[in-house]
Amino acid sequence: MMRVLLSNDDGVLAPGLAALEEALRDLAEVTVVAPETECSGLSSALTLHQPLRVTRLDNGFYAVAGTPADCVHLALNGFLDFEPDLVISGINAGANLGDDVIYSGTVAAALEGRFLGKPAMAISLCGGHAREYGRAGFSAAAEWTRRLLRNEAFRALPERSILNVNVPDLPLTEIRGVRATRCGHRQRSQDVRTMQDPRGRKAYWIGIAGDPADAGPGTDFHAIAESFVSVTPLQTDMTVHAALSQLSHCLEQGE
Repeated sequence: MMRVLLSNDDGVLAPGLAALEEALRDLAEVTVVAPETECSGLSSALTLHQPLRVTRLDNGFYAVAGTPADCVHLALNGFLDFEPDLVISGINAGANLGDDVIYSGTVAAALEGRFLGKPAMAISLCGGHAREYGRAGFSAAAEWTRRLLRNEAFRALPERSILNVNVPDLPLTEIRGVRATRCGHRQRSQDVRTMQDPRGRKAYWIGIAGDPADAGPGTDFHAIAESFVSVTPLQTDMTVHAALSQLSHCLEQGE
């Protein structure tokens, strides 16, 4: 059987992680290595200033006192006594669409797997209802992960790229299908909120993400709005290749 490493950014006790492990256990040999606490928004941060500690839970999951990227880095660099075939991160309770992928710990865990040579997918459920219904609320996203695992679409990816999968927060029968998409873009986030802590000191709360700005046909936002699963290939090479020629010309002119 295929060996799958599961991680996430919602924490090792998150219902989305449990739902995904349960859904995949008959298709693959599944090992879970995930943060011991929620780590949303930590992107690809690695813990470099202190050692990582790991606890094995009663259900066999490994809880790491670190970030999502830490978990995958640790698992693929000697913690496990075998080599996983695939890394899957999720199921995240909330969307990772458009610019969200820059900040997402869910996406970062998959990217870390790809950095280390493994095909990888990040899975997110778009909507707030999943937390209300526990593990059952993730059933449609879990089923779509099973389908993607069976058809092995991740094997068609170029090197150093992953699949970012977003699933509408709908019953399985109401999801219209699946679309290959590109990342859309959001408007700027809402302003930082200023508040006061109990000791009278000023504190700040980061504003929530902006509404979609580029959400037309072909984008991940559009697919979700139309009740389709969005599957976006993401690459780790952030070079703007189309700009290299013009940039080179400008630099030469300035010499």
